[in-house]
Amino acid sequence: MRDLIQPSAAHLLELVSGGLPPVTALGLAAASFIASFITVALGIGGGALLLAIMANLVPPVALIPVHGVIQLGSNLFRAGVLIRHVHWPGFAAFAGGAALGVAIGGSVVVNLPAAFVQIGVGGFVIWSVLGRSPAWLSRWSALTGMISSFLTMFFGATGVFVANYTKSLRLPRREHVATHAVMMTLQHMLKTLTFGTLGFAFGPWIGFMVLMVACGFAGTLAGKLLLDRLSDHNFKRALDAVLILISLRLVWTGARQLL
Repeated sequence: MRDLIQPSAAHLLELVSGGLPPVTALGLAAASFIASFITVALGIGGGALLLAIMANLVPPVALIPVHGVIQLGSNLFRAGVLIRHVHWPGFAAFAGGAALGVAIGGSVVVNLPAAFVQIGVGGFVIWSVLGRSPAWLSRWSALTGMISSFLTMFFGATGVFVANYTKSLRLPRREHVATHAVMMTLQHMLKTLTFGTLGFAFGPWIGFMVLMVACGFAGTLAGKLLLDRLSDHNFKRALDAVLILISLRLVWTGARQLL
């Protein structure tokens, strides 16, 4: 009996590891739980955190497509849990721009230099948080959707950028998290379809992605418990702090690459 169980367990680990060492795959699964918990509780941060961890462990050619599918699943569950709080008027125009941005990004042959993208996005977000949010973030929601979706094809985690648009709508904390989740679900879905069209083979990574999404869903449920306990004032203060910290890291990472 033990001989039958051991091969079965080993085979299961092989299926969910995506070719990574099993310990690495399980560690990333734990990171997925933490990332989703942070995103629900604070509104942003989990996607960028998970991308930073995965960048050190997942092959570069698979990093952005696989991360995109994981974030698609994570945001889809988050949107489902908070669906009644979604601010749909803020989503509609964003959606049209997102489709155009992903289409343009997928057609670009030469990738944008990652360092310049990181510095640009990070600097813009810091300026938006410390200053007054640019009026066009809420007035030109289609442009925000297009730019962020274009950048996600090269940079991966543009949730910080989209969070600034959502923040400009001045929504209560539950509406902010729910609306942001729906926007990111659409963006990652379009990105996943585009990478599939461009020929990326998702097959070998299916088990790993299912594991990551499942752990992310558990993190979503845990994070919602904390979200329900936060006041709107404390939520916005925490959101600004997380945005600045992540953006400073983006600027530092980009500047280090240039140097």
